[in-house]
Amino acid sequence: MLQGYIYDGLRSPFGRHAGALAAVRPDDLAARVIRALVERSDLPVERIEDVILGNVCQSGEDSRNVARFAGLLGGVREEAGGLTVNRLCGSGMAAALDAARSITVGEAGLYLAGGTESMTRAPFVMGKSPSAWDRQPKIYDSTIGTRFPNKQFAKEFGDYTMPQTADNLASEYGIGREESDAFAHASQQKYEAARADGFFKDEILPIEIPGRKGAVTVVDADEHPRPETTLEKMASLKPIFEGGVVTAANASGAMMARRRSWWGPRIWGRSRGRGSCRARLPGCRPGSWGSGRASPCPRRWNARG
Repeated sequence: MLQGYIYDGLRSPFGRHAGALAAVRPDDLAARVIRALVERSDLPVERIEDVILGNVCQSGEDSRNVARFAGLLGGVREEAGGLTVNRLCGSGMAAALDAARSITVGEAGLYLAGGTESMTRAPFVMGKSPSAWDRQPKIYDSTIGTRFPNKQFAKEFGDYTMPQTADNLASEYGIGREESDAFAHASQQKYEAARADGFFKDEILPIEIPGRKGAVTVVDADEHPRPETTLEKMASLKPIFEGGVVTAANASGAMMARRRSWWGPRIWGRSRGRGSCRARLPGCRPGSWGSGRASPCPRRWNARG
């Protein structure tokens, strides 16, 4: 059992690709949330040992080690470290688990853990020429995918995009287009019910975006959800790949956001902290990555007896 406790948490709104947060760098976005969390805390912030952030892109303004940059910009003491971890879609959770493990073994007392990403600002990247006088450089979009694909890996395991792996799972488990749309539609409705009930109110930090002539835009709500959509509208969209079930309406979006939480031992008041936890790490076939979330469950249940 991991003996790490969450004492506070805060996040930015989830921004749409090329949306209201497009002008904000990922390190700046993370720093704003860190600073707000540190300033409102009554924990001994001078005892922060490390800032751990999950981050996937890491090829542009993420600054190679975005945790260190964001920590300093956010007001964390210089003596604290900065660690950036990448487990793709599980990077933020991996950061939190790293903090919990370190606390459990007594390495330190307080950590800031979370994740930051801006898929909007991920750059186009160009590799170095393989030979002198090469006039055919290749440019890749680092927003998503393998960027510089390994031919041997593609030969052995394939070079699937995320929509392709979702279609693979739909075919394997007999999930149809109507079921996929219905599940996505229900997700939108559940989000809206939670939002209307004020569930997200205390966890979102409004982000101010300076504009022209001194104008300031305040982003204080998630952009990506579209609860007004209908099953009829969703059904009218063509699938991304012929014969597949994934569409722009039932797929997850490319977004930008930043989340941060305090992790510490229970010595600062177990009643204030939110639970310890157990963790299992999944692995799955490269062509069916979406099944990775399910594979640890039987192992966790077996471990508990």
